[in-house]
Parts: sequence; structure tokens; C-alpha cells
Amino acid sequence: MSSAQRKLSFAVLAVLAPLLLAACGSSHSRVSTGTYAGESGANAPYLDVGPLVYEVQLSRLLNPYDTEDAAYLQGLPPSLGRLPPGQEWFGVFLQVYNRSSRPRLAASRVTVSDTQGTAYLPVIPGPTNEFAYRGGIVPANGRLPLLDTVAANGATQGALLLYRINLVSLNNRPLTVTIVDPLNARRVASAELDV
Repeated sequence: MSSAQRKLSFAVLAVLAPLLLAACGSSHSRVSTGTYAGESGANAPYLDVGPLVYEVQLSRLLNPYDTEDAAYLQGLPPSLGRLPPGQEWFGVFLQVYNRSSRPRLAASRVTVSDTQGTAYLPVIPGPTNEFAYRGGIVPANGRLPLLDTVAANGATQGALLLYRINLVSLNNRPLTVTIVDPLNARRVASAELDV
């Protein structure tokens, strides 16, 4: 190939490259599965469930005797103050984004399951717990937890979903979080959690 032909080939490629890249899609593709990787949501997938986008900021076991974790466990009924042997508290810290111009309803059904099919529903603490995820309405062009709240400004920057899990489930990892659209149960997304 002559020098002139090579220059022409590079010129044509330079003109076509942006067009080809633009055809590849938007910077945010709709995702319904993923793998959590990294602390504070680094590399975590943004899960599309209906019109909202969910991101797991962090997931971990919670220690009721730790100062930070004790705040996450506030508002529990006395019957749950002490877990039976073989169970632990597990927290999933979640952010929910509404990128539309209308308020939207966030998921109320968010489960955690192990590889053997054992599924856990969240325990909802009382109103004194300022970190708890309660679903509800996500404002237009807004997010949960709401800005300028304790949960949004906390260490995880996410709203807490609290689970009582059996220790045996930690041997059946990865744990998976599953989020169901409250208005259409067929729209579901899931991601593996880091424990």
C-alpha cells in the first residue's frame, strides 16, 4: 500500500470512527443483572428496575456492639434486640435514582438470597432509625436517600435494608439482592453482593 493510500485510509477511518462509536449505544445501557465489586459501590452495576435505577453502595454483616453499626440497628422491636444463635444482621445500603421529570414509586420488595435458594425479607426498623430504606416516592430528578438526610450524608451514603440471615447462608455465597418493580412484578433486577 502506498503512502498516499495509507493517508487516505486513516482519513476515512478518522471520519467513520465517531459515527461507528455513536451507533454503539448510550453511556448508560439498561442493566438487570450484575456483580457487586468494590467498596462504596465502586464498579457496582446500576440496576434498572422500571423507571428507576438502583445502586448497591455496600453490603456487609453488622455488629450490634460496634458504635457505627448500633445506629443502623436503632428502632428494632425488643423481640429482635438479640438474635438467636446461628443468625447475624446483614445490611445492604442502596441508592435509588429517578432521572425522570415525574415522582416515581421505589421498590418495596428487595430480597437477599443465597445459592441454595434461601431468601430473606428485610426487617423494617421503627421511625427512629434514620438510615432505614422505606421505599416510597422518589422525587422527580431526585434520589433516595434524600439529599441532606442522615443516611445520604452517612459513611455509606445509602439507605439501609436490614436482614436477619442464617450463618449457613454465608457458606452459600454469593448472596444476591433482587429488586422488584412495585408496579410491574415482571420487571426485576439482581446483583451479587460482596460480603
